[in-house]
Amino acid sequence: MTASHDALGTRPYTRGLHDLGDDAWAWLQPDGGWGWSNAGLVVDGDEALLVDTLYDLRLTGDMLDAMRAAVPAAARIGTLVNTHSNGDHCNGNELVAGAEIVASAATADAMADESPQMMAALLEAAPGMGELGEFFTRCFGAFDFASVTKTPPSRTFSGRLDLRVGDTRVELVEAGPAHTAGDVLVHVPDRRTVFTGDLLFVGGHPIVWVGPVSNWLAACDLIESWAPETVVPGHGPITDLRGVRAVRDYLVWITVEARRRYDDGMDAFTAAQDIPLGDYADWGDAERVVINVDTLFREFSGATEATPVTELFARMAAIAR
Repeated sequence: MTASHDALGTRPYTRGLHDLGDDAWAWLQPDGGWGWSNAGLVVDGDEALLVDTLYDLRLTGDMLDAMRAAVPAAARIGTLVNTHSNGDHCNGNELVAGAEIVASAATADAMADESPQMMAALLEAAPGMGELGEFFTRCFGAFDFASVTKTPPSRTFSGRLDLRVGDTRVELVEAGPAHTAGDVLVHVPDRRTVFTGDLLFVGGHPIVWVGPVSNWLAACDLIESWAPETVVPGHGPITDLRGVRAVRDYLVWITVEARRRYDDGMDAFTAAQDIPLGDYADWGDAERVVINVDTLFREFSGATEATPVTELFARMAAIAR
């Protein structure tokens, strides 16, 4: 656990199920790096809502077994909310296939372009890919993608959707595009709890896959306006508004640093290597600055064509080395 986790976490950062009080739980997976995501559970009476599944079936199965053992209502999960399209938040959907699976329409569209089998094929090819293959294996080699059957949402929405879990109101607010095309915040106002998906990485560098950053900043402001006591990020320890503000500060910082180098005529990869991490040097997965700067440079220039993911991973592998 890094100093950042200690500073921003409100509870011990340990693997497994954490009781948040008021019939809400979080499932945590340290160290919160590539693929090691969190999930949540909200219960009222004999009804339950799950926030996100995990990167493969073994991890999701372990989580569901623990939830069912600790919380009887978890055996009857009626609703699953996918906060976004990345596989570490939805690859386990098939294990909750009897539930109504809810996501934003943009997330559902993006899921169609993400393939667990492609990840499995890349891992199989990784030994022959040199430095890139080594980095890819280090990030994703712990996960079993081959056994995943993609299970898409059965209900989609745009903007906002209010759900009920028993008598408890759960607000789904689409805050993307930001991290991905259709990021959703899950707000449980009566419990003063927010499950943020990957709009929060606590103690690790966030990833701006899509942007614009202004949407992400607005999402941070929205969370703060709700004044929650408990914030469960997509990765990292359970936090409070300190974690929200830390991510907001990071996004402002990386935008300023990237803009300065863009105006100086640097290319995105040179700029990513040139930016000193300063206060964020102890945050995990610092190589993600490559993605963030690349996305910001596209914002600054008005470019619409994204850099191929394989190229971004090659740049990250060079920095991680």
